[in-house]
Amino acid sequence: MLLTEILKNTNYSDSLFSDAEIAAINGRMTVRQLKGKEAPYITCLVRDKDIKLTPEEAVRQLYVYRLINTYGYAKSRLQMEYPVNFGREIKRADIVISAKDDPQAAYIIVEVKKPKLKDGKEQLKSYCNATGAPIAVWTNGQSISAYNRRDPNYFEAITDIPGASEKLSDVLNERVTYDELKKRDKIANERRSLRSLIEEMEDEVLANAGVDSFEEVFKLLFSKLYDELAASNSLNYYLKFRNTGDTDDELKDKIEKLFKASRKEWKGVFTESDKILLTPSHLSICVSTLQDVKLFNNNLDVIDDAFEYLISKTSKGEKGQYFTPRYVIDMCIKMMNPQEGENIIDTAAGSSGFTVHSIFYVWRQIRLSEGKDPGTEGFTTEKRSKRELDFVRDHVFAIDFDPKAVRVARTLNLIAGDGQTNVICLNTLDVGQWKQKRSDNDWLKLYNPGFERMLDETFPEEATEGDYSKFNFNLLMANPPFAGDIKEGTILSRYEFAKNDKGKIKSSVGRDILFIERNLNFLKSGGRMAIVLPQGRFNNSSDKQIREYIAEHCRILAVVGLHGNVFKPHTGTKTSVLFVQKWDDKLCPKRDDYPIFFATMQKPSKDSGGDKIYVKDLNGEPLLDGHGHLIVDHDLFNHDGLTRDGIAEAFAEFAKKERLSFF
Repeated sequence: MLLTEILKNTNYSDSLFSDAEIAAINGRMTVRQLKGKEAPYITCLVRDKDIKLTPEEAVRQLYVYRLINTYGYAKSRLQMEYPVNFGREIKRADIVISAKDDPQAAYIIVEVKKPKLKDGKEQLKSYCNATGAPIAVWTNGQSISAYNRRDPNYFEAITDIPGASEKLSDVLNERVTYDELKKRDKIANERRSLRSLIEEMEDEVLANAGVDSFEEVFKLLFSKLYDELAASNSLNYYLKFRNTGDTDDELKDKIEKLFKASRKEWKGVFTESDKILLTPSHLSICVSTLQDVKLFNNNLDVIDDAFEYLISKTSKGEKGQYFTPRYVIDMCIKMMNPQEGENIIDTAAGSSGFTVHSIFYVWRQIRLSEGKDPGTEGFTTEKRSKRELDFVRDHVFAIDFDPKAVRVARTLNLIAGDGQTNVICLNTLDVGQWKQKRSDNDWLKLYNPGFERMLDETFPEEATEGDYSKFNFNLLMANPPFAGDIKEGTILSRYEFAKNDKGKIKSSVGRDILFIERNLNFLKSGGRMAIVLPQGRFNNSSDKQIREYIAEHCRILAVVGLHGNVFKPHTGTKTSVLFVQKWDDKLCPKRDDYPIFFATMQKPSKDSGGDKIYVKDLNGEPLLDGHGHLIVDHDLFNHDGLTRDGIAEAFAEFAKKERLSFF
């Protein structure tokens, strides 16, 4: 019997441990007959007696082995089932390391009983507060978290526990380069998500800090991104976004300077008067939580996920718009195959996932054409060629009406585009508002450069100045808001879909219906669109007019039905992605009869609660991509050769067979 059999289909794992550590435990395991069944046992290194190996005990024995053989702690300093007094009640801590100079004093407490961090951390807090232990560790063998108990209320995340020959201050005062950060990255090493770390910060300090969580976390992530980018370009640069033994006031001063520098480098997201409002003690906790996360990765999905969480908690869900999962975005991009010379836009951008991922897709094409590595580990931190920068500056645009979403999108585009962004704050549907905005000095300062570039590249020659009803984009991808009807007559009067059979304006029209018409007007002849729509638009008898309008103006290329869990926990609305290409004499000659690609997503990708489901290997362990990140279990496309071909690959074959112009 091996550890993999003991841990299979449990909340515990051995994925955090090395092959040598696992082999050491497997090699000492014995099997006994217990009530007619085989039961695994091991001689405990600390208690020196045979112990039955439950999943929890297996992880505990692995960690004990590490404490002795990696951290160098003597067996005499380790105690198992350490008694912790709570008045008349006594509880047992899983592992306790005693203080070097006082065998009776608890120095480090380790908890493995609770397989979920939130439960384990609460248990650790109570144990540390009862014993005075300054250091706490929780692990389930798949994730691990270490903390320094600052006071009874605040447990500050630390990089690692000190070894037997080290002091806590050695860990706290350590200076770290970008290469060292890559090795420590919590996302890869501890199987944590940035979203879960932000939730932890909210539980610890943000909920009671009297500040806007979105704004303060945004400032911290913004500053940390700047720090990482500076470090990635210099071998001798030590990361500043770290809690390195400074006083709380000294740390706040250091992070404020970092924020000021990032604000100056990436203009148009924060004002010069913006400051970090967290108190020094609260800031200290937050910096410690985030310092060992590497935000830059191959496609910014780590930071993307965090921003999605932050905005979905504030304004986005109220307006019926939810961020498109990045695996859905990547499927659309693979199916629409954007090219270097094409003008691309998202008219309901959110955090701008469609455009940022399009940038990366085209950049890889450019790099391949130049004989370069298409995407190394540091893809998002590498210097960009003139071709790459020109593409971002001149051809990629995004629009959203939510100021918070626009700031996030501008951040991601500024970073991905190496200082370039064409993300514009406008109401896509309210064409009349666009002209008014061009007389607003504050709006002009932030958005007019990108707006002017959009006009230069895509404004039709025959169009009248100030008439922004039509553009000449090659590609549009969007997930417009579903919820709510548009009732303003000034907006409705501009749309065919807003007129009844007698040509009169309706009292209200669904927001997503107007987006269909507006988006098609953004496209030139031969231009193509991918748009996420409620499933009802494809089969409701009342929506026949919409389907006829689309068929009159476009070739319907494909319809991909998404699983009902894709947009959970925000909404369970069943959705599909519609792919079309506008009729054009050369690129897409009009036909009455032609084949359409239909597909339905079979794997849910998320559970009913909205948590992502990840691909597992044959041993039931999470499968990781080349960057150490978990892979969502879907069937939309092949993930870097690690999963099977999916819907996108099947469509590519269809497109080639049909000789579609963009394949």
